[in-house]
Amino acid sequence: MIFYLYLWGIETDAVMLGTLLKNAGLLIILIGVIILGIVVFSGAQTNATLGLSLLLIIVGLLAHIVIGKMVK
Repeated sequence: MIFYLYLWGIETDAVMLGTLLKNAGLLIILIGVIILGIVVFSGAQTNATLGLSLLLIIVGLLAHIVIGKMVK
């Protein structure tokens, strides 16, 4: 019984990791959008922060496309 629960936990962790991996690109995009929103609403717009948020959004989009094709 304990062995079965242990194996069930491993399988559940693998499924959760696969789901997280599928959504990694979306999480990166979300982080970029949050940074962009903070910068715009605080009024402290600099080229470095705007560039960082743009870079995160583009990398997240590319990661979402590439990881989506690799992971089924």
